[in-house]
Amino acid sequence: MPTKGISGNLRRMAHDGAELPVLRLLAKPMYRLMFDRGTLPTNSYYGVYSSYADALAQAPKALPTGYDLPQAASLYRERLDSILMGDYPVVFWLSQILMSGQRTLFDLGGHIGISYYGFQSYLNYPADLRWLVYDLPELVSAGRAWASQYDAGQRLCFTQSRDAADGCAILLASGVLQYLDFTLPEMLRSLSDPPRHVLVNVTPLHPSRSFFTLQRMGALSSCPYRVTAITEFLADMEALGYTAIDRWESLERYMRIPFEGAHSIDRYYGFYFQRD
Repeated sequence: MPTKGISGNLRRMAHDGAELPVLRLLAKPMYRLMFDRGTLPTNSYYGVYSSYADALAQAPKALPTGYDLPQAASLYRERLDSILMGDYPVVFWLSQILMSGQRTLFDLGGHIGISYYGFQSYLNYPADLRWLVYDLPELVSAGRAWASQYDAGQRLCFTQSRDAADGCAILLASGVLQYLDFTLPEMLRSLSDPPRHVLVNVTPLHPSRSFFTLQRMGALSSCPYRVTAITEFLADMEALGYTAIDRWESLERYMRIPFEGAHSIDRYYGFYFQRD
C-alpha cells in the first residue's frame, strides 16, 4: 500500500479511536506520534492544558514552535487581494468607524498587513489613515519589505511593541488571540489610553471552558493555542468598560481535538466592542 494510503488510514483510525473507548489506548499514542512527526494536516490539534507554558512544554521537539519563522511570512498571500466570508462584518463596522472620523488603527498580529491589503478592495481608505501592524520580528521584517513595494498610499507601518496601541482609536484582532501568551483584556488593561473601538474576529471561544491545546501547522511548526470561555471573555471586556455592539459566528470554522470531545468547538466568533 502506498505511504499516503497508510497515513490516511492511520489518521482515520486515530480519529475514530477518539470516539471508541476500546480503541482509545491504541489510537491516542498513534495520533500523538503522527502529530509529533508532522504527518497530520495543517490545523490538527492535540491535548488540553491549563496554561500557555504547559502547552508549550508538550509541543513536539523535532520542529520549531510558533510563527516567528521566515516561512511564516509567505502564508496567507492569497488573502492580500480578497477577504473571507467571515471578514464582512469587520469590513462593515470598520467602514462605519472610519466614516466617523477615526484614523488610527492598531492591527494586533496583523502578519505582513493581510487585512490592510485585503480590505482596501472594499473600503476607501482615508489619505490620513495610519494602520499600525504589531507582530513578530520575522513577520515585521517581511511586512516592511512588502510594503516598500506594494503600499502605494504609505499608510501601513509596523511595530514590535504592543504598547504602541496606546492612543489608537481602533484595535483589530483577527485570527490572533488564540496564539498570544497574553489575553486581549490583559493588554487593554496595561494601556493608559486604550482604543475606543475593538474589532475581534476568527476567535475560538468555548461555551464554558478556558484552556489551551496544541495546534500543528503542517510540517512548519506547532504552537500553544488558546480557547477562552465566552462568558469569561465578555465579562473581562465589560469590566474594562467595553460594550459588545455586535457579535457574529463563523460556522465554516471549527476545532476538533481528538480524544477531547468536551473541549471541541463547532464555530468561531467575532465582535465589535465600543468603550464608553
